[in-house]
Amino acid sequence: MGLDEDALEYHREDPPGKIEISTTKPTNTQRDLALAYSPGVAAPCLEIDEDETDAYSYTAKGNLVGVVSNGSAVLGLGDIGAQASKPVMEGKGVLFKRFADIDVFDIELDDSDPDKLVEAVKMMEPTFGGINLEDIKAPECFTVEERLREEIDIPVFHDDQHGTAIISGAALLNAADIADKSLDELEVTFSGAGASAIATARFYVSLGVQKENITMCDSTGIITEERAKAGDVNEYKQQFARDVPEGSLADAMAGADVFVGLSAGGIVTQEMVASMADNPIVFAMANPDPEIGYEDAKAARDDNVIMATGRSDYPNQVNNVLGFPFIFRGALDVRATEINEKMKVACAEALAELARQDVPDAVVKAYGDEPLQYGPDYIIPKPVDPRVLFRVAPAIAEAAMESGAARTELDLEEYEEELEARLGKSREMMRVVLNKAKSDPKTIALAEGENEKMIRAAYQIQEQGIALPILIGDEDEIRGTAANLGLDYDPQVADPSVGDYEEYADRLHELRARKGITRSEAGELIERDSNYFGSVMVEQGDADALLSGLSHHYPSALRPPLQVIGTADDVDYAAGVYMLTFKNRVIFIADATVNQAPDEDVLAEVTKQTGKLARRFNVEPRAALLSYSNFGSVDNEGTRKPRKAAAMLQDDPEVDFPVDGEMQADTAVVEDILEGTYGFSELEEPANVLVFPNLESGNIGYKLLQRLGGADAIGPMLVGMDEPVHVLQRGDEVKDIVNLAGVAVVDAQKD
Repeated sequence: MGLDEDALEYHREDPPGKIEISTTKPTNTQRDLALAYSPGVAAPCLEIDEDETDAYSYTAKGNLVGVVSNGSAVLGLGDIGAQASKPVMEGKGVLFKRFADIDVFDIELDDSDPDKLVEAVKMMEPTFGGINLEDIKAPECFTVEERLREEIDIPVFHDDQHGTAIISGAALLNAADIADKSLDELEVTFSGAGASAIATARFYVSLGVQKENITMCDSTGIITEERAKAGDVNEYKQQFARDVPEGSLADAMAGADVFVGLSAGGIVTQEMVASMADNPIVFAMANPDPEIGYEDAKAARDDNVIMATGRSDYPNQVNNVLGFPFIFRGALDVRATEINEKMKVACAEALAELARQDVPDAVVKAYGDEPLQYGPDYIIPKPVDPRVLFRVAPAIAEAAMESGAARTELDLEEYEEELEARLGKSREMMRVVLNKAKSDPKTIALAEGENEKMIRAAYQIQEQGIALPILIGDEDEIRGTAANLGLDYDPQVADPSVGDYEEYADRLHELRARKGITRSEAGELIERDSNYFGSVMVEQGDADALLSGLSHHYPSALRPPLQVIGTADDVDYAAGVYMLTFKNRVIFIADATVNQAPDEDVLAEVTKQTGKLARRFNVEPRAALLSYSNFGSVDNEGTRKPRKAAAMLQDDPEVDFPVDGEMQADTAVVEDILEGTYGFSELEEPANVLVFPNLESGNIGYKLLQRLGGADAIGPMLVGMDEPVHVLQRGDEVKDIVNLAGVAVVDAQKD
C-alpha cells in the first residue's frame, strides 16, 4: 500500500482516530467512585467556588490545552471545513501528549466569522489552561488571536504563525553564527506574505534583524510603499512595505543574505540562489515541495549554502513540534496569562543552544546513524531529541516569570528534574544518583578511551560535574577524535604507551605472579590492555572508580578487575544488577550477569549487596528470592537454595530490610497475592528487589521485562567489588556510560 492507504488504515483501525480519555485516579471500588463523582466531588467544587484558582489544584485545567480550528486553512489542503480538519487536530493532540505530556481536547468550530470564533473560545476559558489556534486562514487568524490575547486570561498561541517563526528563528541564529554574519546586518528576502511569513518576519525583528532590511514578496512581487499607498496589500502586509522599486522575487533575492520561503514549491531557481550574497542562508519551507530542492540549492553555489526545509528527509527540518509542546509546557507550569515575545525568543535561543551540544546516540540512530554535529547540516535539534523538553520548557517558564506573565514561581533546578521525570521513571531515578555524584565528584578511569562513545561520555561527565574522567588510551588519537567531534574539551588522558607506568606492571606482577603471569607479561598487559591498566590504576588509588567493557565480551572485561581489585573484604561474590523502571514502579533484578549457579550463600550475599545498591537510589529495599515454588510448595534441591538463603538473611542482624522466599514471581510483585494467600509473608508490600535462582533465569527475566513489559533498564551495575567497578554492555549508548559513571561515583563516596 502507498502512504495514503496506510494512513487511512492507521486512522480507521479500532478504535477509530488517535486519542482517547483515560482516568488518572483509581476507579475500582465504590469508595473510588464516591470520591470521583457524587457525593465526594462536591468538596472541590465548593473550594473552587471560593477561589477560582483552585481549579488548577483540583482539576486537570493546568495540564489541558484546547486545540481550536475552523478548518479554513488546513495544511496544504486549504479550506476543507471544520469536520474534515478533525484528524489534523487529533494529531496535534498526539504531539502535545507525546512530546510534553500535555492533554488536549480538539475543538472544531463550524463557522468562519472571526467574532463568533472569539466568542466561542471565550466561553470555554474555564475549561482550559491554554488555547492553541490551528489552521485558521489569514487575515482572520490575526484578528482572532489578537482579540483572544486581550480578552481571556490564559495563554493563546496560533502555531501556524508563531511555530514556524520560532523554529526557523532558532535556525537563523545558528546559520548566521556558522556563516559569520551579524543578525543586524542581514538582508532578508521573504517569499510569501501570509500568516506564517508575516509572523516570522516580525519574530526575526525581535531576534535582531533590522526591519528595513526585510524585503517581502507576495504572488504579485515585492511589497512596496507604492503598492501599499495604492491599497494593493492588506494592513498586515503593509508593515513590511519597502521604499524600493517594484520587482519580482528574483530581483528581491539578488544580493540577499537570507531567503525565507513560505509560499509555493519550485518557484526559486539555481540562478536566483547564485545571485545571493556570499555563504547564503536558504530556508525553503513550502510543503511538501520546497521553493527550491535541497540538492539544487546546494549545487547552485561553490561556497557554503546553509539550507533548511520543512521536510524530514533532508537536514535541518523546520518542524513546529520543536516548539508548541514545550512552549505550552512551560507556560502551563507557571500558570501563565499569555505567551509573549520574550517567551518566544527564549524558546528560539534554547533550541539554538541545544543544537550546539553533543547529540544523544538514540537521536542519531533514529536518523539512520548519520553524524549529527553542529554545522551547516545541523543547525536545529531533531524533534525526537528528549532534551528539548527540559531545555525549552524551563526557558519558557523563566521568561514568563521575568516578564510578569507567570502567576506562580518555580525553582528552575527542581523544575528541570520534574520535567526529566515526565520522560520516564528511569530518568527520575538516575537524577537522584547523578545529583549525589555531583555533590562530591570522584576520579573515574575510562578503559577503551579511544572509543568515540567513551570520549563523548567523558565530555558529558566532566561538563555535568559528575566526575573527573581519565581516558585510557593513545593520547594523540583521543585528542584528535575529540577535536573532530567538535567538543570544547581538553581531556585528561593516561597513555600507557608513553607514560612511566612501571610501578603498575610491578603491582600486577605482584598480584598475579602465583597465577602464572611473568613480569614481562605483566608489562605487556599494562601497555596493551586498558582493562588491566585501569584496574591497577584504581587498586593503587590513582582513580576512584573504573568503567570498562564497551567493546569486549562481559566476562573478558570483568576478569581483569576481579583479578586485580577483587571483592570487598566482607564479600566473597560479585553480582550484576539491573534496575528496571516502569511507569510507577522500580525493581532491581539480580543476578543477571555474573554467577551462573549460585548456592544459598551466594544468593544471600547477592541479596544483601543489591539491597545496599537500592538505597543508593533512595529506594528502601524489599527483597524476594524467586523460584517456581511458594514457601515450600515444592521441595527439591533447587527450591531449597532460595528458601535457605531467605532464612539466613532473616537471621542476619545486619540485614535491616524485609526479605522472604522462596516465592513465585507473581507472588513477589502482586499485592493481593501477598496480602491474601500469603499474608504470613515478611513482605508487607510487593518486592522491589528480585533475586533470581540462577544466571539463566535472571538474564531471561530482565530481558523479557524490558522488551515485553516496557521497562527501561539501567545497568548492569556490579556490586560486591572492593572498589567501584562497572562493566558496560557492548553497544551501550553514551547516556548509559554517563549513568554508570554516576553510580560508580556514588559507590566511591560511600567510602
